[in-house]
Amino acid sequence: MSGKGKLYGVGLGPGDPSLMTVRAVEVIGEADVIAYHSARHGRSIARSIAAKHLRADHVEERLVYPVTTETTDHPGGYQGAMDEFYAEAAARLAAHLDAGRTVAVLAEGDPLFYGSYMHMHKRLADRYDTEVIPGVTSVSAAAARLGAPLAEGEEVLTVLPGTLPEEELTARLAATDVAVVMKLGRTFPKVRRALEAAGRLDEARYVERATMSGERTGELADVDPESVPYFSVAVLPSRVDAERPVRPRGDVVVVGTGPAGPLWLTPETRAALAAADDLVGYTTYLGRVPVRPGQLRHGSDNRVESERAEFALQLAERGRRVAVVSGGDPGVFAMATAVLEAASQPEYADVPVRVLPGVTAANAAAARAGAPLGHDYATISLSDRLKPWEVIAERLRAAASADLVLALYNPGSRSRTWQVGKARELLLEHRAPDTPVVVARDVGGPGERVRIVRLADLDPAVVDMRTILLVGSSQTRAVRRGDGEQIVWTPRRHPEA
Repeated sequence: MSGKGKLYGVGLGPGDPSLMTVRAVEVIGEADVIAYHSARHGRSIARSIAAKHLRADHVEERLVYPVTTETTDHPGGYQGAMDEFYAEAAARLAAHLDAGRTVAVLAEGDPLFYGSYMHMHKRLADRYDTEVIPGVTSVSAAAARLGAPLAEGEEVLTVLPGTLPEEELTARLAATDVAVVMKLGRTFPKVRRALEAAGRLDEARYVERATMSGERTGELADVDPESVPYFSVAVLPSRVDAERPVRPRGDVVVVGTGPAGPLWLTPETRAALAAADDLVGYTTYLGRVPVRPGQLRHGSDNRVESERAEFALQLAERGRRVAVVSGGDPGVFAMATAVLEAASQPEYADVPVRVLPGVTAANAAAARAGAPLGHDYATISLSDRLKPWEVIAERLRAAASADLVLALYNPGSRSRTWQVGKARELLLEHRAPDTPVVVARDVGGPGERVRIVRLADLDPAVVDMRTILLVGSSQTRAVRRGDGEQIVWTPRRHPEA
């Protein structure tokens, strides 16, 4: 790089010139060339922020966007026009750098945070000595102007562009603790709808031109969509110490946490858990849910489902928003039935109840093994605590004789040790000894172990309550691939008779 100039990406902060860093001012003063982006009207916010630091002998390179929000007749469309522009702008800056001049590219906020400078950086930084001067972002400025904590403790901050599809915005806004949505302007109506659909509109604040003249802040729900410029953001501030609304009656949502930890939660489930005043559930399942300030937890033993359900409904009657936490999918051998059964009693008829799906143990185990549930299958619990073994045996025979793949839940425990062996005997009356069986334990957890064995070799001693069994049909195949991994799959096409 001998003899070449140096490239700087200079962050100017959110708009108030006094929020520029000392280093940014130094770099501008030392630069030979000052470059900045603008629309075709020629006005540049970046230049206006740095104006008092510009000298008469500065060479100014105005990088004028060919399009902003309008359409273009460029053969490559909008993206083609922009790519061509960035390449031409980079070439102009490269000519100065090759001539030994120092080039400072001005950027509002931080150069590498949704900034135009990054397009120059990607095209030039590998060829020229480069330094990026960070700046105060609009996110930090907005929080400061609102005077509200942005994120506290273990809260998760999500920054979103308003240009995302509405459904994606809704899912992300629902699932996160704290959020900032940027690039509003024409996207504002969509962002407002997403906030409302996510149940977060009442929390949302609006900040326009933070630290600049014409700054405006307020409740987002009260903002006229026609008045929103591009340089504005929506903010969902910290929930820590936020007042919980007083309701005449709350509601109950039954959620499934999947087979293990946070990776198995759906965005909808995350949102329900975050919005709840109270969490009710088996202590082990509650342990999978992040602790949130102001949220109450009510853990109990796994054998008191009816009592747990009634307790949740009673909390809701007192105006609480309650999430009943279940493992897997709440509707598959889990808490949804207990809650709905209790909610069917006349005294709870007016309490709203919803059930949100989760990843089932069968689906999780099947994915680990391949695709054993690729065709018709039956799901049966081997627990005889709530139904007699005779009923279980009859259903096993019926499903086996119909040549269905079987997902066997609750196969064994410390006090139930013979059911797996008896089930194996029944199934061998209808299945070949080498029928593949997936033995999956603690899928998604630290003790995960998934093995594929022959039906004849299924050992009841290795089965416990954290295990699920997937028994193949006559069509299920176990194949060892070139890397040595064994996979199981059931063809979708059944052979003709």
